[in-house]
Amino acid sequence: MKNENKIIITCAVTGAIHTPTMSPYLPLKPEEIAEEAVKAAEAGAAIVHIHARDPKTGIPTSDVNVFREILSRIKEKSDVVICPTTGGGLGMTVEERIRVVPELKPEIASFNMGSMNFALHHLIEKYKEFKFDWEKQYLEMSRDFIFRNTFKDLEHIAKTFYENETKPELECYDVGHIYNAAYLLSTGVLKPPLHIQFVHGILGGIGTHLEDLMHMKRTADRLFGGNFTWSVIGAGRFEFGLCTAGLILGGHVRVGMEDNLYLGKGRLAKSNAEMVEKMVRIARELGREPATPDEARKILGLKGKDKVNF
Repeated sequence: MKNENKIIITCAVTGAIHTPTMSPYLPLKPEEIAEEAVKAAEAGAAIVHIHARDPKTGIPTSDVNVFREILSRIKEKSDVVICPTTGGGLGMTVEERIRVVPELKPEIASFNMGSMNFALHHLIEKYKEFKFDWEKQYLEMSRDFIFRNTFKDLEHIAKTFYENETKPELECYDVGHIYNAAYLLSTGVLKPPLHIQFVHGILGGIGTHLEDLMHMKRTADRLFGGNFTWSVIGAGRFEFGLCTAGLILGGHVRVGMEDNLYLGKGRLAKSNAEMVEKMVRIARELGREPATPDEARKILGLKGKDKVNF
């Protein structure tokens, strides 16, 4: 279903990139992540993207019990679409990352479209001290880290998604990932219509220039003939600029503390809801209206929150 006036705003609440030292407002405990997600939905997010963290240290975790607690808390208080990650965090195996799909059977989940250098080590120089011992080591390990998503992995992950009626949100960090998706579609591994997310600004992936976004969009248009929905992520200070460009081009957008910690120059966001509110204001100024969760379900063809396992 297409509705060109409606924009799906996704809020990525905590992610696995930023560490506790980087912002005192970054939610870490299950109840904090869930509360941030609910407030983001109240501010206008139709989808919340969820990573889990160890409640004591804030390190990213693949523990399904932590995921279940977070997702259940959100579902209890909101009808927002809940999209857990299968990207996980640095060092997690593919099996650890995708466990949330067969266990929790979400409506939609992220699905990374290729292997890449996923680098965070350049963030170390911004901080003199870290709150937890794991933080510097976690960031440094990315200097010699490959985020693994081989074709064998992609086939296995796709099969797991469809067996559980979970919609894949295809995370494309570069143009080659779009071609990977096209290949998997041609072989029947992926099923139309696709929902693609263009991810800009991760070191190891495509950059944040407007031409980069246009190249991703033109490539997808050529390969899929318009038979797909799409969303934009801009990492760091490029978040709101690239998202604004995306919504002008007719796409959907993602904001939140996974992608960016700042509401404006030198001003840390105190909540994910603040970021959603800013995006809502921009969208409305440009004639786009935020979709409700149920409208997002229709646009993306989701199975409904009554068919999840949490």
